[in-house]
Amino acid sequence: MEKKKLYLGNLNYSATSEEVRTLLSEFGNVTSVNIIEEKGFGFAEMSTQEEAEKVLAELNGKDFKGRTLKIDFANPPKKNFRPAGAGFSGERSGGDRGGYNRR
Repeated sequence: MEKKKLYLGNLNYSATSEEVRTLLSEFGNVTSVNIIEEKGFGFAEMSTQEEAEKVLAELNGKDFKGRTLKIDFANPPKKNFRPAGAGFSGERSGGDRGGYNRR
């Protein structure tokens, strides 16, 4: 699996997607930037794994707008391992007490 998506941490809260795109474009073609507003982090995707590796090597630990960047390869989104309705059988017993059916 080619790793082209990067996690960008410890961003200055005022950093914009365009500023981040400009910074990263020094190392290759930036295909997307998604900054999570007022959270101090975001994600960016480069065209190739080599470009992403270059960004990681050159910018991780460097100052950007007064904060030290923390850059790493982004992990794929976690899947929800809990099946729908898990933990609730929907059956009730005990009249108006509202208790759950214990087995």
